[in-house]
Amino acid sequence: MSEEIDPTVKTKFDEIVQRANKLPNQPPEVLLEMYGLYKQALKGDVTGKRPGRIKIRDRYKYDAWASRKGMSQEEAMKAYIELIEKLEQ
Repeated sequence: MSEEIDPTVKTKFDEIVQRANKLPNQPPEVLLEMYGLYKQALKGDVTGKRPGRIKIRDRYKYDAWASRKGMSQEEAMKAYIELIEKLEQ
């Protein structure tokens, strides 16, 4: 990872990722929010070109990640943790 992340946040994020896999099915917009935060948390800002119109699914995923541009990886981890904990209720 390219920035210093609080080890406590990273540990909590890793635990939450495992719990997220056990959530019941979610609507597409929630899955895209989860995806965007997850990718931002792991990789930082999106890179590469936006997929073309034919690759609709890839385009939605790219857009979800790109919407987090400028958010730090640690901020994305915290937002992901908060989202999953909210969905678990």
